[in-house]
Amino acid sequence: MKTWIPLPFLLPCLALADACPDWPAGRASAELSTLGNRLAEWDRAYHREGRSMVDDELYDQARARLARLNECFPAAALPLRSPLAASDGKARHPVPQSGLDKLRDIDDLRRWLGQRRDLWVQPKVDGVAVTLVYRGDRLAQAISRGDGGHGQDWTRQARRIAAIPAFLPGIGNGVLQGELYWRLESHVQAERGGQGARGKVAGLLNRHELKQRDATGIGLFVWDWPDGPAPMEDRLHGLQAMGFADANALTQPVASAEDIAAWRERWYRSPLSFASDGVVIRQGTRPAARQWKPQPPNWAVAWKYPFAKALAEVRAVEFKVGRTGRVTPLLKLKPVELDGRRIQRVGLGSLKRWRELDVRPGDQVAIALAGLTIPRMEAVVLRATERPRVEAPAPGRYHALSCFRAEPGCREQFLSRLEWLGGPKGLDLNGLGRGTWARLELEALLDWLSLDAAALAAKPGIGSTRSAALVQSFAEARGRPFEQWLRALGLPPTGSARLEGDWTNLSRRTPEDWRKREGLGPVRAAQLAAFFQHPEVRALADRLQAEGVAGFGAPQ
Repeated sequence: MKTWIPLPFLLPCLALADACPDWPAGRASAELSTLGNRLAEWDRAYHREGRSMVDDELYDQARARLARLNECFPAAALPLRSPLAASDGKARHPVPQSGLDKLRDIDDLRRWLGQRRDLWVQPKVDGVAVTLVYRGDRLAQAISRGDGGHGQDWTRQARRIAAIPAFLPGIGNGVLQGELYWRLESHVQAERGGQGARGKVAGLLNRHELKQRDATGIGLFVWDWPDGPAPMEDRLHGLQAMGFADANALTQPVASAEDIAAWRERWYRSPLSFASDGVVIRQGTRPAARQWKPQPPNWAVAWKYPFAKALAEVRAVEFKVGRTGRVTPLLKLKPVELDGRRIQRVGLGSLKRWRELDVRPGDQVAIALAGLTIPRMEAVVLRATERPRVEAPAPGRYHALSCFRAEPGCREQFLSRLEWLGGPKGLDLNGLGRGTWARLELEALLDWLSLDAAALAAKPGIGSTRSAALVQSFAEARGRPFEQWLRALGLPPTGSARLEGDWTNLSRRTPEDWRKREGLGPVRAAQLAAFFQHPEVRALADRLQAEGVAGFGAPQ
């Protein structure tokens, strides 16, 4: 939450470039007001109390969303206040702290570079900005960034932080600008994210008393010496001589966008001693410090790392029913991009979690990648002002023995049964995924056994070539072993118990009979007896006996 985001640099993962929401005037006003109030709440908590209520990248996306909605609904538009408006610091910066504009991608970078020369890149340390004022080589004042012109006086806290030198021989009456960060050991940003490091430092510095054990965990990265030597190389050598080795080691000369991209990728995936959220590109030569203003300059810019989290709008809440009747809520999202992946849906795991979160269409949710591969929803960040009703399946509606037919309300579980039946743990049929099963438009689980090539070719999206392959798969299915067929129909797990006998023998067993088998407890025994005795399962067995499938005996 360091600076405002100008509209030309809206962040890439936002799904905001499409049509404006189709809201009436009243709802538009309510939505903008709610979003504006939430941003103001986050600003106050961060800048006055040192509490980070939301990840910085989600904050940035929420601000960009407000800017976009302002364009969509000018009559209801809200001023895009500076995020630093809540800062009540009164200490004046001797040299203004300038924020940074943010680039969207390498093409933006190339445009910004233009004909610029004398370029340097350094990690964008994820901490809190500070101005250090020295008088006669001694630390005289430490000032928080505040609004760039004024900030809070952190001098008392700074004197307890060993990383901030109390005495700097040779600096005389000088000013340093840098970042106070929480020390992390071998931190790889691509793998571990920010870990709330910035919020931790901000919270500690805003306490009335900074304890010594906390102070030792705070480091300092000096990213500028406003009144130092004009050439960047001389400034870096001077900072090195003062003991700021990181400033020299982590500020590298670059000549092209490709050089910058390579350093950005390297620092994103290499261990550092702090969290970082991107890189900063600077021109070595810049105006004299007296000309600086508390606003983004034209001689430096930031290029952030790919977002670890995206703010996504929920379009719909659906409920996937698995083969065993397990209900999984699914959120359909307005597409967002994370780490090069387009995310359009995410599961919530269970009905219980959905009810606890109370996610509705229109809500803005935080999406991350679990293990860098699987999308997951982390939290509801902003709730829509209108809360449409979402009908969830009634408790007990679906279970391990429901929906063997395509009856009303059964489509999801019925397709899941077919998907399992043809899958690697079932009959292992080639070319039969969920989409193909849906195109066959079956009414019962084994209706496909009666489809010939002509009937298959008439189905939408099948065609003659594919129908011939499906006929071959169906013919091969008839020869699958008896136990494989039982698993395909949904046989409950049997553990180490063996399935001696054919359908007739197995279907006569009571729960007590199953209990006598090694490895079966009372719950599993009851499930097995219920499976073999269920009318729908017995009807399937009759069908398979009629088709000549081995093991299913005489019709029941």
